Order: sequence, then structure tokens, then C-alpha cells
Amino acid sequence: MPQTVVVAFGGNAITRPGQKGTFEEQKTNVQETCRQLVELVRQGYRLILTHGNGPQVGNLLIKNELARDVVPAMPLDVLVANTQASIGYIIQQCLSFELARQGLKVPVVSLVTQVVVDPGDPAFYNPTKPIGPFYSEEEAKRLAKEKGYKVVEDSNRGWRRVVPSPQPLEIVEKEAIKALVEAGVIVIAAGGGGIPVALRPDGSLEGVEAVIDKDRAARLLANEVGAEILFLLTEVDQVYLDYGRPTQRPVRRLTVAEAKKYLQEGQFPPGSMGPKIEAAISFVEGGGERAIIGSLARAAEAIAGTSGTAIVAA
Repeated sequence: MPQTVVVAFGGNAITRPGQKGTFEEQKTNVQETCRQLVELVRQGYRLILTHGNGPQVGNLLIKNELARDVVPAMPLDVLVANTQASIGYIIQQCLSFELARQGLKVPVVSLVTQVVVDPGDPAFYNPTKPIGPFYSEEEAKRLAKEKGYKVVEDSNRGWRRVVPSPQPLEIVEKEAIKALVEAGVIVIAAGGGGIPVALRPDGSLEGVEAVIDKDRAARLLANEVGAEILFLLTEVDQVYLDYGRPTQRPVRRLTVAEAKKYLQEGQFPPGSMGPKIEAAISFVEGGGERAIIGSLARAAEAIAGTSGTAIVAA
């Protein structure tokens, strides 16, 4: 049986730092991504794609505020659904075209995906998820005062608004995703970390205002659909120890025990590589064969084991 790979890339790969986030910019960025993904399809892998939405959902929140006196503002969970649809549409269109251009007849579908969270999650009382554009410190503090934003400095890149980011507990549409993949369909699912929903006592689902971390949702998705490989895309070719220091050195392979040790030592900060390492550990401990952290430009090499960093059980 062909192996299933869940590929997760960030919202910044769709709207890159410094860009305005126009449709044309996003489409150009996604086209580049899709050219790399087609090689994995050619090699026989079954793909599930998921993506972040930090810049995009932040922009929608700004539109909410600017237009609230003209049209009703939408809650954050609805805005996450909007980004799933808009980004999924771009990926679906670009990937379908690239597959056809290379003579591959593989259907691609975007699936609006809900993810169950606990409404009592401590994250609702301590927002940590950066979304939207970067601000100067002065501008960020002004917005915090005027609009009640919680703002933080984001990995030395500038200041951003943060919102709650609860732990994902269950992918609601996991059976539909599995069925589509087994039928040979490339599925785009759990975009933006999934639409956060809470399970009500009567069994119904209700949206909650939050943005789930994309890497955590990708990990859960990969485990729940039985994927063999979780591929977490980054801007670097592989994981480094002592990153940014004179002693910086690449790591090609980590066992779960080693990854935990380095994580505890502070090698992988929460604002950068930390969430990816945590997701990789959880995926392998949850039964996955291996998690890979690497760059999109060398995706095929990373899957083959000649690039990227693999996290394995032992």
C-alpha cells in the first residue's frame, strides 16, 4: 500500500513577510509550493495537505473591525472557516493545474474541517497564538490600549496580536478524510488548525473563538487518519542545535528521547522550532512511523532521507 504523508505548511508560506496578502501574491506563492508537492505524488505517496492561516485570519479580523458599522462582524471561528475555504480554493486550483500539466490525473478536494477543543482549556485565559500583520512596538501598544488587543513580540520579527490557541482533541471529519484518501484523492484539510468547536451536552457542536496551532492540528490529523509520515515544513533545510550561535550544527536524525531532552534544555524555543518538535514527538508516540522537519524546496529529498531532520521512535 502507498504511504500517506500529511504535509503542513505555515500561513507565512502563503502570505510572506512584507507582502500585502493580495490574491495574486498568495496564488504565486502557492504555485511554487504545488510544484514541489507534485514530485511526491509522482513518487506514489498519498497526500493530505494542511496549512496555517495566521496572516490571513488576522487580516480578516482587521476587516471585521473596519467594516463593523456597515456589515455585521463575524466571530473568530467563522473567520477560520473563511480562510479554510479561500486558501483551500487557491491550493486546490493551483495543485490541480500543476498535476494536469505534468500528466497526472489525481483529484484534489478542500474539506471544511472542524476540530474539537475543550472550552475549559487554560489557553482561553492566556492567549499565545500570533495572528495578523507585524507592528512596531509603539503601534502594537497603541492598539492594545485602544482596542484591547493582547500583543507580544514575535521571535524578534516585530509585534503581533495574540489570541487563544487551545489543544486540539479530535478531528470531526476524520472518517471522511480517510475515505477520500483511500479513494485516491489529495485532501486539503484542517486548514488554519481547523475550525475550533466545543462539544455541547446534547451532542451538537458549537464554534469557539480561537485559532488552533497548525502543527498541533497536523499532528492530530496525521495520527487520526493513520498516516505513516508527518512532514512539517520550515524555512530551513533541517533542525539545528545551538541555532544562530557559533556552535550551530545540523541534526539529520533525532530519537523521541533525544528530541525531548533537547526540548527540555531549551534548544527549541516556543516561538520557533518548539511547536514543530512537540508535534513530531507526539506523532511518533501516537504510532506514526516518522516525522520530518525540513524545507519545501527539498521536500522529495527529505522524504527520501537525504535532507531535513527525521524524528523516530528509537
